[in-house]
Amino acid sequence: MKSRTTSSLTIDAFDARAVDIDTVELDQLYTLSIGVGWPHRPEDWQFLRDTGHGIVVHDEIGRVLGSAMWFPHGVDFATVGMVITSPRLQALGTAQWLMKRILSASGGRNLRLNATHAARKLYLSLGFRRERTVFQRQAEAQRFGDMPRPSEGGELRELGQKDLPAIAQLDARAFGASRLDLIAALLRQSAGVGLYRRGRLEAFALCRPFGRGHVVGPVVASADEDAIVVAAPHVAAHEGQFLRIDTHLADGEFCSFLARCGLAFFDTVTTMSLGGEFRDPNGRSGKIPVTYALASQALG
Repeated sequence: MKSRTTSSLTIDAFDARAVDIDTVELDQLYTLSIGVGWPHRPEDWQFLRDTGHGIVVHDEIGRVLGSAMWFPHGVDFATVGMVITSPRLQALGTAQWLMKRILSASGGRNLRLNATHAARKLYLSLGFRRERTVFQRQAEAQRFGDMPRPSEGGELRELGQKDLPAIAQLDARAFGASRLDLIAALLRQSAGVGLYRRGRLEAFALCRPFGRGHVVGPVVASADEDAIVVAAPHVAAHEGQFLRIDTHLADGEFCSFLARCGLAFFDTVTTMSLGGEFRDPNGRSGKIPVTYALASQALG
């Protein structure tokens, strides 16, 4: 059961109140995120509330001034996201106050988050360390040529609930922690493509509505060739539509494929961690599965 906490703080001579994120209206959360240029729809906020925990700060008349969320995966690990305040309130310490609450609530778990440029200094002050850059690539998807074919007897399949155990297991090997509940929730609202060889799932890509259009992720594979094979059907299905992929990869065949699809670099954030070590996907060997595309910046 989610805990519901309430406390107060003083911001710039007025009183503010912190409450559980489930107690405020979705429209208030949408107004908060759109105010800082984030594309989350009310439906995206609801998905995050369904899969995580969080708090918001609001003023005396109920306006939401800030938010922070965390997403547990077992007793040892969690991701942190949706840490939003206005620049003015961040300068007044509101984001730090929110983060300290999240650190307390997450119970000593190893943590990972993706920091905007403006927030990196805050996270460094809390003990997080820089890991890798996340490249946000997005645009209207373009035709990329012939559909790539699986090699070595691979077979592409449409994924469904029966594939959940195999998807979650492969994701855990790449991500470094089991995310069974999250993967199950993502699968319920995503189209999925999997690459099977000799009856074993070796790569997959999910695609779901998000923000201005659709997001492809997570994408997990052991080689660029396989990542392209499972991502390509999603790109083709959304030709001429807004599509987004967040990836740690800076170069290689997968990145070249994204460029051919018209998915240009839009922005970057920095993956940071507190506690456990982050697995660098740029060191891919072709044998160990890695995360080619994130589920989202908040979820990792």
